[in-house]
Amino acid sequence: MTEIETIAGEKVDVGLIQSFLQTLPEKALQFGVRVLLALIVFVIGAQLIKLVCRILKKSMQRGNADVGVIQFLGSFVRITLYVLLVFFIASGFGLDAASVVALLGSAGVAIGLAIQGSLSNFAGGVLILLLKPFKVGDYIIAANGNEGTVMEIQIFYTKLTTADNRMIVIPNGDLSNSSMINASAMPTRRIDISVGISYEADIRRAREVLTELMERDEMVLQDMDKRVFVDSLGDSAVILNVRCHVASEDYWETRWRLTEAVKYALDEADISIPYNQLDVHLKDRG
Repeated sequence: MTEIETIAGEKVDVGLIQSFLQTLPEKALQFGVRVLLALIVFVIGAQLIKLVCRILKKSMQRGNADVGVIQFLGSFVRITLYVLLVFFIASGFGLDAASVVALLGSAGVAIGLAIQGSLSNFAGGVLILLLKPFKVGDYIIAANGNEGTVMEIQIFYTKLTTADNRMIVIPNGDLSNSSMINASAMPTRRIDISVGISYEADIRRAREVLTELMERDEMVLQDMDKRVFVDSLGDSAVILNVRCHVASEDYWETRWRLTEAVKYALDEADISIPYNQLDVHLKDRG
C-alpha cells in the first residue's frame, strides 16, 4: 500500500517521494553522461565543421573564386552546420525536431519581425557578391562617412580597416541600400593639387616649373592628361591647379610627394606662395 501523509493540510504520497529519491542518483548519472556525450559530440562536430570549411575554402581558391565570395560562403556554411549540429545534439535529449520545426513555423511572423535586420543584412551580402560594387582589397567610402579598405565580406557584415589601422564593421544592408564610393574601382585616379602664387609672379613660369615637376615624377602617367591651369583668382593669390593621373594604388603616396615637391619647386624658382594678410589702418582722430 502506498503510504499517504498529510502535511500542511495537503496529502503527500511518501512512497512516490522515496522512489524519486532512490532513482535520483541514477537519473543524475544518466543526465551527466548525456551532457558529457553532448560536449564530446559538439567538440568533434566543431572540428569537422572547421575541416569542411577549410576544404571548401581551398576548393574555391583553386577555382579562382573571388575572396569576398569565399568569405561569404564560408560564413554561411559554418553557421548552417553549427545550427544542424545543435539540432542533432538536442535530439539526443529527447527534443523532437519535427515539433521544433512546427513551432518555428507557427511563430514565423514573430521571428521574421525579430530578425528582419539580419535578413536584410544577409540579402545585402548576397547583392554585394552578385553585383560586386566592391571586393576585398578595395578602398570604399560609405554614405555615413566611414571609409577604409575592405578586409572581409561576411554573411551579415563587411569589415573595413582604416588608414590608422582601426576596424569598422558595417552591416551589409546599409552598404547595399545606400550610396557608396569605391575609390579602387578604376585602374587610375586623378590628382588635383591647388596652390596659390602671388599676383606679382609670372604665371607662365610657374606653369613651366610645375609641368616639368610632373614630367619628372615616375609615378605620374605620362600618356594621360596632365596640366597646370589658373583655377581661380583669390583675395591674395592666383590659385593654380596641378592635375595629373596615377595608378589607383599609387594615389596617396604620389599626392603627398607631389604636394611637398610643388612647394620646393616654386621656392627654387623664386615664385612666392603668399599667405592671407590683414592690413589694419588706424585713423588719427586728434
